[in-house]
Amino acid sequence: MSHNTFDSDDRSWPSSTHLTHGEPATLTAGVRDGFFGIDSTPDAPPEGERWSSWDGAQHGPEPRPAWVITDLGAVDQDLGILKSGKEADVHVVRRWVPREGMEDTDDRAVYMAAKRFRDSDHRMFHRDAGYLEGRRVRRSREMRAMARRTEFGKALISGQWAYAEFNALGELWSIDMPVPYPVQITGTELLMEFIGDEDQAAPRLAQTRPAPALLVDLFEQLRTAMNRLAVRGWAHGDLSPYNVLLHEDRLILIDWPQIVDIIGNPQGPEFLQRDCHNMCAWFSSRGLLVDEGELLGELMAAAMSRW
Repeated sequence: MSHNTFDSDDRSWPSSTHLTHGEPATLTAGVRDGFFGIDSTPDAPPEGERWSSWDGAQHGPEPRPAWVITDLGAVDQDLGILKSGKEADVHVVRRWVPREGMEDTDDRAVYMAAKRFRDSDHRMFHRDAGYLEGRRVRRSREMRAMARRTEFGKALISGQWAYAEFNALGELWSIDMPVPYPVQITGTELLMEFIGDEDQAAPRLAQTRPAPALLVDLFEQLRTAMNRLAVRGWAHGDLSPYNVLLHEDRLILIDWPQIVDIIGNPQGPEFLQRDCHNMCAWFSSRGLLVDEGELLGELMAAAMSRW
């Protein structure tokens, strides 16, 4: 009998065992009493859709919030799309640790937002060339591929968006900025804190009509956050009432893949000016008159103070 085949006339093997020519020697050597010694179909989780992807992922900054589940026995379940955008879709993912004999209840689960950036076969982030001006990669081959928008280059850009947002959220969380906590990243999937209640996501600022007193407080929250960002030389780059959530009277700034170096990017001041315009126009439309030029000057001065 050859190394990789089974002769049906050889009665030393169980008749129910059938090996094809394509199976490797490591498998044929593992056959004992009609069974394979290697499990080629790992067990699925007892609940949920997949085992937790925590193992093997890159994790968010420490100390982690107490609600983050790091147990390798946890399972994940995709509850559907929360938001569909040009560069990514955001899903709601539920993660919990199954306990034998215990009823599945939400007090054992956490909810996260899973941002999944589109691959190279789908539309890339809008205006990506302008945002990428201040970024560099180590290899000139990669720079050329990104500039020419080859398939390889588009895949690199897609990965850059995911890791740019993950890294930005990690740094911003560490300095107590009002952003979601970045739980982990695997490839182009970013898992982060779900902002809202268990049964409903927090609304975008554009969808709300705060009372006048709260409106004043919200603008001061915005001014403080943008100043702290500018002191470190950054602008959001795509800030608008649609990229800000309102949860329990607090502003939470989201969507950070295009974070811009105000000084390092030649278009940095332009992006900052647009952020100011978008936000000031919304507050003015709600009845709070704010000075866009004053805010922009304040933020540029904060950014230049680093020099």
